[in-house]
Amino acid sequence: MRHLLSAADLTGEQIGSILNTAEEMHQLQGRAIKKLPTLRGRTVVNMFFEDSTRTRTSFEMAGKWMSADTINVAAKGSSVSKGESMRDTMLTLDAMGVDCFVIRHPSSGAVAQAAGWVRAHVVNAGDGTHEHPTQALLDAFAIRRHFRQLGTEGWVGKKIAIVGDLLHSRVVRSNVLLQRTLGSEVILVAPPTLLPTGVEEWGCQVTHDLDSVLAEVDVVMMLRVQRERMQGGFFPSAREYTEFYGLTPERLNRLKDGAAICHPGPMNRGLEISSAAADASRSLILDQVTAGVSVRMSVLYHLLGGDDSQGATR
Repeated sequence: MRHLLSAADLTGEQIGSILNTAEEMHQLQGRAIKKLPTLRGRTVVNMFFEDSTRTRTSFEMAGKWMSADTINVAAKGSSVSKGESMRDTMLTLDAMGVDCFVIRHPSSGAVAQAAGWVRAHVVNAGDGTHEHPTQALLDAFAIRRHFRQLGTEGWVGKKIAIVGDLLHSRVVRSNVLLQRTLGSEVILVAPPTLLPTGVEEWGCQVTHDLDSVLAEVDVVMMLRVQRERMQGGFFPSAREYTEFYGLTPERLNRLKDGAAICHPGPMNRGLEISSAAADASRSLILDQVTAGVSVRMSVLYHLLGGDDSQGATR
Protein backbone atom coordinates (compact mmCIF):
# COMPACT_ATOMS: atom_id res chain seq x y z
CA MET A 1 0.00 0.00 0.00
CA ARG A 2 1.13 3.57 -0.73
CA HIS A 3 -1.36 5.34 1.57
CA LEU A 4 -4.48 4.50 3.58
CA LEU A 5 -6.86 7.35 2.89
CA SER A 6 -10.21 5.59 2.51
CA ALA A 7 -11.76 2.23 3.26
CA ALA A 8 -12.58 2.16 -0.46
CA ASP A 9 -8.85 1.85 -1.15
CA LEU A 10 -8.83 -1.68 0.29
CA THR A 11 -9.71 -4.91 -1.48
CA GLY A 12 -11.16 -7.86 0.39
CA GLU A 13 -7.76 -9.55 0.21
CA GLN A 14 -6.01 -6.51 1.69
CA ILE A 15 -8.56 -6.25 4.49
CA GLY A 16 -8.04 -9.91 5.31
CA SER A 17 -4.27 -9.48 5.32
CA ILE A 18 -4.46 -6.47 7.66
CA LEU A 19 -6.81 -8.26 10.05
CA ASN A 20 -4.72 -11.44 10.03
CA THR A 21 -1.54 -9.50 10.76
CA ALA A 22 -3.41 -7.66 13.51
CA GLU A 23 -4.19 -11.04 15.10
CA GLU A 24 -0.46 -11.72 15.32
CA MET A 25 0.19 -8.23 16.70
CA HIS A 26 -2.60 -8.75 19.22
CA GLN A 27 -0.53 -11.40 20.99
CA LEU A 28 2.04 -8.74 21.86
CA GLN A 29 -0.42 -7.02 24.20
CA GLY A 30 -0.31 -9.99 26.57
CA ARG A 31 3.48 -9.89 26.93
CA ALA A 32 5.36 -8.27 29.78
CA ILE A 33 7.69 -6.55 27.29
CA LYS A 34 5.71 -5.13 24.38
CA LYS A 35 8.37 -4.50 21.77
CA LEU A 36 9.18 -5.69 18.25
CA PRO A 37 12.09 -4.54 16.07
CA THR A 38 9.88 -4.47 12.97
CA LEU A 39 10.03 -0.73 12.20
CA ARG A 40 13.38 0.13 13.75
CA GLY A 41 14.83 3.16 11.97
CA ARG A 42 11.46 4.37 10.68
CA THR A 43 9.95 7.70 11.73
CA VAL A 44 6.19 8.17 12.15
CA VAL A 45 4.73 11.64 12.78
CA ASN A 46 1.23 11.88 14.25
CA MET A 47 -0.26 15.19 13.12
CA PHE A 48 -3.53 15.89 14.91
CA PHE A 49 -5.34 19.11 14.08
CA GLU A 50 -8.27 17.95 16.25
CA ASP A 51 -8.37 16.61 19.79
CA SER A 52 -8.16 12.85 20.18
CA THR A 53 -7.51 10.31 22.92
CA ARG A 54 -8.04 6.81 21.51
CA THR A 55 -6.77 7.27 17.98
CA ARG A 56 -3.70 9.37 18.75
CA THR A 57 -2.65 7.23 21.71
CA SER A 58 -3.14 3.94 19.87
CA PHE A 59 -1.15 5.13 16.84
CA GLU A 60 1.63 6.32 19.15
CA MET A 61 1.68 2.99 20.99
CA ALA A 62 1.54 1.07 17.70
CA GLY A 63 4.60 2.86 16.38
CA LYS A 64 6.58 2.58 19.61
CA TRP A 65 5.78 -1.11 20.13
CA MET A 66 7.27 -1.77 16.69
CA SER A 67 10.36 0.32 17.54
CA ALA A 68 9.57 3.22 15.20
CA ASP A 69 10.55 6.72 16.25
CA THR A 70 7.16 8.27 16.93
CA ILE A 71 6.64 12.03 17.13
CA ASN A 72 3.40 13.84 18.01
CA VAL A 73 2.69 17.20 16.40
CA ALA A 74 -0.40 19.17 17.45
CA ALA A 75 -1.65 22.22 15.56
CA LYS A 76 -1.54 24.34 18.72
CA GLY A 77 2.15 23.66 19.24
CA SER A 78 3.28 23.85 15.63
CA SER A 79 4.00 26.64 13.16
CA VAL A 80 0.42 26.29 11.91
CA SER A 81 -0.61 28.30 14.98
CA LYS A 82 1.74 31.06 13.75
CA GLY A 83 0.02 31.22 10.37
CA GLU A 84 2.06 28.72 8.39
CA SER A 85 -0.01 26.73 5.90
CA MET A 86 -0.57 23.02 6.40
CA ARG A 87 1.19 22.41 3.09
CA ASP A 88 4.37 24.20 4.17
CA THR A 89 4.34 22.40 7.51
CA MET A 90 3.97 19.05 5.79
CA LEU A 91 6.74 19.81 3.28
CA THR A 92 9.04 20.94 6.08
CA LEU A 93 8.57 17.73 8.06
CA ASP A 94 8.76 15.62 4.91
CA ALA A 95 12.12 17.22 4.09
CA MET A 96 13.41 15.97 7.45
CA GLY A 97 13.00 12.38 6.27
CA VAL A 98 9.70 11.34 7.86
CA ASP A 99 8.54 7.91 6.66
CA CYS A 100 4.84 8.13 7.53
CA PHE A 101 2.34 10.79 8.51
CA VAL A 102 -0.75 9.89 10.52
CA ILE A 103 -3.11 12.85 10.09
CA ARG A 104 -6.39 13.92 11.65
CA HIS A 105 -7.94 17.10 10.29
CA PRO A 106 -11.31 18.82 10.75
CA SER A 107 -11.78 19.37 7.01
CA SER A 108 -13.05 16.56 4.80
CA GLY A 109 -10.55 15.76 2.06
CA ALA A 110 -7.62 17.50 3.75
CA VAL A 111 -5.69 14.27 4.38
CA ALA A 112 -6.01 13.11 0.77
CA GLN A 113 -4.76 16.52 -0.35
CA ALA A 114 -1.80 16.28 2.03
CA ALA A 115 -0.87 12.88 0.59
CA GLY A 116 -0.22 14.57 -2.75
CA TRP A 117 2.33 16.92 -1.23
CA VAL A 118 4.75 14.52 0.44
CA ARG A 119 7.10 11.65 -0.29
CA ALA A 120 6.12 9.82 2.90
CA HIS A 121 3.22 7.42 3.38
CA VAL A 122 0.01 8.93 4.76
CA VAL A 123 -2.68 7.40 6.97
CA ASN A 124 -6.04 9.07 7.36
CA ALA A 125 -6.83 9.19 11.10
CA GLY A 126 -10.11 11.01 10.46
CA ASP A 127 -10.90 13.89 8.10
CA GLY A 128 -13.88 16.01 9.02
CA THR A 129 -17.14 14.11 8.55
CA HIS A 130 -15.67 12.11 5.67
CA GLU A 131 -13.79 8.94 6.69
CA HIS A 132 -11.85 7.12 9.40
CA PRO A 133 -10.61 3.90 7.74
CA THR A 134 -8.57 2.47 10.63
CA GLN A 135 -11.62 2.75 12.90
CA ALA A 136 -13.60 0.63 10.45
CA LEU A 137 -10.75 -1.90 10.37
CA LEU A 138 -10.59 -2.20 14.15
CA ASP A 139 -14.38 -2.50 14.31
CA ALA A 140 -14.15 -5.37 11.82
CA PHE A 141 -11.35 -6.95 13.85
CA ALA A 142 -13.40 -6.92 17.07
CA ILE A 143 -16.55 -8.12 15.29
CA ARG A 144 -14.71 -10.95 13.52
CA ARG A 145 -13.29 -12.20 16.82
CA HIS A 146 -16.81 -12.11 18.28
CA PHE A 147 -18.21 -14.14 15.38
CA ARG A 148 -15.41 -16.68 15.74
CA GLN A 149 -16.17 -17.11 19.44
CA LEU A 150 -19.73 -17.97 18.42
CA GLY A 151 -18.40 -20.56 16.00
CA THR A 152 -19.37 -18.69 12.84
CA GLU A 153 -17.01 -17.62 10.08
CA GLY A 154 -17.38 -15.16 7.25
CA TRP A 155 -19.33 -11.97 6.71
CA VAL A 156 -21.89 -12.92 4.08
CA GLY A 157 -25.38 -12.91 5.59
CA LYS A 158 -24.38 -10.86 8.63
CA LYS A 159 -26.41 -7.73 9.36
CA ILE A 160 -24.89 -4.67 11.01
CA ALA A 161 -27.03 -1.74 12.10
CA ILE A 162 -25.27 1.62 12.46
CA VAL A 163 -27.43 3.92 14.56
CA GLY A 164 -27.42 7.58 15.47
CA ASP A 165 -25.70 10.74 14.30
CA LEU A 166 -24.75 9.62 10.80
CA LEU A 167 -24.58 13.18 9.50
CA HIS A 168 -21.56 14.23 11.54
CA SER A 169 -19.84 10.84 11.70
CA ARG A 170 -16.68 9.93 9.80
CA VAL A 171 -16.96 6.37 11.10
CA VAL A 172 -20.16 5.47 9.28
CA ARG A 173 -18.90 6.01 5.72
CA SER A 174 -15.74 3.95 6.30
CA ASN A 175 -17.73 1.14 7.93
CA VAL A 176 -20.24 1.05 5.08
CA LEU A 177 -17.46 0.85 2.48
CA LEU A 178 -15.49 -1.78 4.40
CA GLN A 179 -18.46 -3.96 5.33
CA ARG A 180 -19.81 -3.93 1.78
CA THR A 181 -16.39 -5.10 0.55
CA LEU A 182 -16.48 -7.90 3.13
CA GLY A 183 -19.99 -8.92 2.09
CA SER A 184 -22.13 -8.07 5.09
CA GLU A 185 -25.36 -6.08 4.99
CA VAL A 186 -25.39 -2.63 6.60
CA ILE A 187 -28.58 -1.00 7.87
CA LEU A 188 -28.43 2.72 8.65
CA VAL A 189 -30.76 4.03 11.34
CA ALA A 190 -31.18 7.73 12.17
CA PRO A 191 -33.72 10.53 12.37
CA PRO A 192 -34.21 12.31 9.03
CA THR A 193 -32.29 15.36 10.27
CA LEU A 194 -29.16 13.28 10.97
CA LEU A 195 -28.87 11.49 7.62
CA PRO A 196 -26.07 12.54 5.22
CA THR A 197 -27.03 13.96 1.86
CA GLY A 198 -27.15 11.25 -0.80
CA VAL A 199 -27.22 8.39 1.72
CA GLU A 200 -29.79 6.62 -0.48
CA GLU A 201 -26.99 6.00 -2.99
CA TRP A 202 -24.74 4.20 -0.49
CA GLY A 203 -26.33 0.84 -1.25
CA CYS A 204 -27.68 0.31 2.28
CA GLN A 205 -31.10 -0.07 3.81
CA VAL A 206 -32.01 3.22 5.48
CA THR A 207 -34.70 3.49 8.15
CA HIS A 208 -35.88 5.87 10.85
CA ASP A 209 -37.30 3.03 12.97
CA LEU A 210 -34.71 1.36 15.19
CA ASP A 211 -37.21 -1.04 16.74
CA SER A 212 -38.14 -2.47 13.34
CA VAL A 213 -34.62 -3.83 12.71
CA LEU A 214 -33.20 -4.34 16.19
CA ALA A 215 -34.19 -7.98 16.62
CA GLU A 216 -32.70 -9.12 13.29
CA VAL A 217 -29.18 -7.64 13.39
CA ASP A 218 -25.98 -9.43 14.38
CA VAL A 219 -24.26 -6.20 15.45
CA VAL A 220 -25.68 -2.87 16.57
CA MET A 221 -23.17 -0.03 16.37
CA MET A 222 -24.21 3.08 18.26
CA LEU A 223 -22.70 6.41 17.20
CA ARG A 224 -22.06 9.37 19.46
CA VAL A 225 -24.34 12.37 19.15
CA GLN A 226 -21.75 15.00 18.18
CA ARG A 227 -23.28 18.00 19.83
CA GLU A 228 -20.10 20.05 19.36
CA ARG A 229 -20.70 19.94 15.58
CA MET A 230 -24.38 20.82 15.79
CA GLN A 231 -25.73 24.30 15.25
CA GLY A 232 -29.49 24.39 15.59
CA GLY A 233 -32.01 21.77 16.60
CA PHE A 234 -31.46 18.36 14.99
CA PHE A 235 -33.90 16.73 17.42
CA PRO A 236 -36.40 18.19 19.91
CA SER A 237 -34.67 17.05 23.11
CA ALA A 238 -32.13 14.60 24.48
CA ARG A 239 -34.93 12.69 26.17
CA GLU A 240 -36.82 12.24 22.89
CA TYR A 241 -33.66 11.17 21.06
CA THR A 242 -33.01 8.47 23.66
CA GLU A 243 -36.62 7.32 23.48
CA PHE A 244 -36.46 6.72 19.72
CA TYR A 245 -32.79 6.05 18.98
CA GLY A 246 -31.04 5.15 22.23
CA LEU A 247 -29.91 1.64 23.12
CA THR A 248 -31.90 1.54 26.34
CA PRO A 249 -32.09 -1.41 28.77
CA GLU A 250 -35.43 -2.33 27.17
CA ARG A 251 -33.91 -2.44 23.67
CA LEU A 252 -30.92 -4.34 25.01
CA ASN A 253 -33.25 -7.15 26.02
CA ARG A 254 -34.69 -7.32 22.50
CA LEU A 255 -31.38 -8.09 20.80
CA LYS A 256 -31.16 -11.62 19.50
CA ASP A 257 -28.85 -14.19 21.06
CA GLY A 258 -25.26 -13.61 20.04
CA ALA A 259 -25.82 -10.06 18.81
CA ALA A 260 -22.97 -7.71 19.73
CA ILE A 261 -22.89 -4.04 20.73
CA CYS A 262 -20.27 -1.65 19.36
CA HIS A 263 -19.50 2.02 19.90
CA PRO A 264 -16.44 3.81 18.45
CA GLY A 265 -16.32 6.17 21.45
CA PRO A 266 -16.33 8.46 23.20
CA MET A 267 -19.78 7.62 24.53
CA ASN A 268 -22.60 9.82 25.77
CA ARG A 269 -23.93 7.44 28.41
CA GLY A 270 -27.63 7.92 28.91
CA LEU A 271 -28.11 9.55 25.51
CA GLU A 272 -27.32 7.18 22.62
CA ILE A 273 -26.40 4.25 24.87
CA SER A 274 -27.36 3.22 28.37
CA SER A 275 -24.81 2.06 30.92
CA ALA A 276 -26.58 -1.31 30.93
CA ALA A 277 -25.83 -1.71 27.22
CA ALA A 278 -22.33 -0.24 27.33
CA ASP A 279 -21.29 -2.57 30.16
CA ALA A 280 -23.19 -5.66 29.00
CA SER A 281 -21.37 -8.95 28.44
CA ARG A 282 -22.17 -8.70 24.72
CA SER A 283 -20.57 -5.26 24.46
CA LEU A 284 -17.41 -5.10 22.32
CA ILE A 285 -16.60 -1.51 23.21
CA LEU A 286 -13.43 -2.25 25.17
CA ASP A 287 -12.51 -4.91 22.62
CA GLN A 288 -12.62 -2.18 19.98
CA VAL A 289 -10.23 -0.07 22.05
CA THR A 290 -7.85 -3.01 22.47
CA ALA A 291 -8.09 -3.77 18.76
CA GLY A 292 -7.07 -0.21 17.95
CA VAL A 293 -3.42 -0.79 18.82
CA SER A 294 -3.20 -4.17 17.05
CA VAL A 295 -4.88 -2.96 13.87
CA ARG A 296 -2.82 0.24 13.69
CA MET A 297 0.35 -1.80 14.20
CA SER A 298 -0.76 -3.91 11.26
CA VAL A 299 -1.48 -0.86 9.09
CA LEU A 300 1.92 0.67 9.84
CA TYR A 301 3.56 -2.69 9.12
CA HIS A 302 1.82 -2.98 5.74
CA LEU A 303 2.90 0.55 4.83
CA LEU A 304 6.43 0.53 6.21
CA GLY A 305 7.47 -3.07 6.83
CA GLY A 306 8.53 -3.97 3.30
CA ASP A 307 10.31 -2.47 0.32
CA ASP A 308 9.73 1.27 0.40
CA SER A 309 11.06 2.11 -3.04
CA GLN A 310 7.59 3.37 -4.02
CA GLY A 311 7.64 5.89 -1.20
CA ALA A 312 11.04 7.31 -2.13
CA THR A 313 9.73 9.56 -4.88
CA ARG A 314 6.77 11.88 -5.26
